[in-house]
Amino acid sequence: MDFKMHLTPGKKIFFASDFHLGAPTYDKSREREKLICTWLDSIKSECEALYLVGDIFDFWFEYKFAIPKGFIRLQGKIAEFTDAGIEVHFFTGNHDMWAFDYLPKELGVNIHYKPIITVINEKRIYIGHGDGLGPGDYGYKRLKKVFKNRIIQSLFGFIHPNIGIGLADFLSKRSRAKSGHLDEVFLGVEKEWLVHYCKEILHKESIDFFVFGHRHLPILQQVNQSVYVNLGDWINYFTYGEFDGEQLKLLKYTE
Repeated sequence: MDFKMHLTPGKKIFFASDFHLGAPTYDKSREREKLICTWLDSIKSECEALYLVGDIFDFWFEYKFAIPKGFIRLQGKIAEFTDAGIEVHFFTGNHDMWAFDYLPKELGVNIHYKPIITVINEKRIYIGHGDGLGPGDYGYKRLKKVFKNRIIQSLFGFIHPNIGIGLADFLSKRSRAKSGHLDEVFLGVEKEWLVHYCKEILHKESIDFFVFGHRHLPILQQVNQSVYVNLGDWINYFTYGEFDGEQLKLLKYTE
């Protein structure tokens, strides 16, 4: 189902992904969180909707009576946006796929577990985190099915938070985002799997813009008659998307 809206004159839509809050250390994450909140303050007056496109947290699991501690500044800022009537859409990524009802209930976000199409000023925008899409990466695709299994989620919920969150944090340290080392390079149109995915969708749908995260690499690439944008990250690039109703730009934030 398409989500449809018309921009109020003077307003814009903003996109960002891959904050990975919690990584690589408490101090570095706190510094990055403050920068993100400063960016959010800078766009609030002209923001009609905000799309957070996955891996906002380096790890997230909602127990029945507990959530991972920290990130309160960002959570408060999101609540400030939704209280002001600004739509906030939260997409789960491969690091924070275990988000359930806490964020919608407490922060007022619209949560999405898979890609959506939104129509803004008659422009069709396909939005998703990007993990597990396109050809290849079959090992991760199988693992994702395990993680998305309700029984597995319930069993993990029986583990004490001190152990469960600690174990997840240990495993996350092995990831690219946790270490802070970036080895992503643009592979070229023929080798970028999200470009291939865009082409698959274009065989079935008419899309003006594709917006993904996950790659940790800012990319703006023409794909047939559409434009593919990868939002980069807030570990190395501090990039975000801005849509004014006609054009979608990939911009870099500097204080």
